[in-house]
Amino acid sequence: MIETIYIEEAVLQHPRVLDIVKRFPDARRITCGRYGEVFNPKAQNFRLQKQNPALILAEKYKHFTMETPSGYGIGAKKNYYFSHMLNCLYDCRYCFLQGMYQSAHYVLFVNYEDFQADIKLRCAATPDEAVHFFSGYDCDSLALEPVSAFAQQFIPFFEQIPNAWLELRTKSTQIRSLLNRKAFERCVIAFSLNPDEVAKKVEDKAPTLERRLDALNKLQQQGWPIGLRFDPMIYQVDYQQHYQRLFEQVFAIINPEQLHSVSLGAFRLPENFFKKLQKLYPDEKLFAGPLESKLGMVSYRQAIEQEMTDYCSEQLLRFIPKDKFFPCTL
Repeated sequence: MIETIYIEEAVLQHPRVLDIVKRFPDARRITCGRYGEVFNPKAQNFRLQKQNPALILAEKYKHFTMETPSGYGIGAKKNYYFSHMLNCLYDCRYCFLQGMYQSAHYVLFVNYEDFQADIKLRCAATPDEAVHFFSGYDCDSLALEPVSAFAQQFIPFFEQIPNAWLELRTKSTQIRSLLNRKAFERCVIAFSLNPDEVAKKVEDKAPTLERRLDALNKLQQQGWPIGLRFDPMIYQVDYQQHYQRLFEQVFAIINPEQLHSVSLGAFRLPENFFKKLQKLYPDEKLFAGPLESKLGMVSYRQAIEQEMTDYCSEQLLRFIPKDKFFPCTL
């Protein structure tokens, strides 16, 4: 439950803001000049805030869409990500957002139309080429859907642009708005998945694997393009049996013939983010694993990462065709 809502002065009368605050009639409302006044100060306790985050309603002024890093994508040459929201409702221990931001509050940018104008310009630059847009980089695309109506607003918009593709990256089971409408062939609903044993340890507050698979099944049955994102892979001594069991669980429910794409990526964090997470969670076993720092990134030792990637790739390709497989090469 949201108990405090900060609202930028410039959007106090924005229709989307007025609609959202109606949903929380008992929430304390505080006006601010810019969201950074609340979100960016350094003397904040992320862990304390995470227990009861506030919602900040703001306006974004630039960088509506950004090019994805090289090696990130699911088949297109033109790839961009965008973030209508900063921070996540879930509390995954490996999440880089805890290292990136000072605050655990949720920032929702309400000026969706400006994001859409930028997306339209990107697509117009290469009208004969597919352009992929990834939502869920700085947040979970669907977790706040009942409040944000993000998917409800953006899917009809993407339907109007013939060369635009949208990926909604999520762990959420908030799929009602998708099930209440006709499936859209250029919108991929991509679920992040890990073995149940891993998820219980490091994906606090997120829906269980069973609930995610149920949501995936319902979406696939209705015709939505489905993406499976086994990212980040988390190492354990007996990781082979856990990931083998995971893949068997997934493909006992999901029809591989109707999949859009599958991706795979190892755990890694920028070194400065990793150090911040270590301070937040000094007793976390995940950060005491067989890790190494190389070129400013912390990841599993190269031999272990390669072994995990090779093993999981081999197991996945037992179920899916190679043209649907996109291992992350970051």
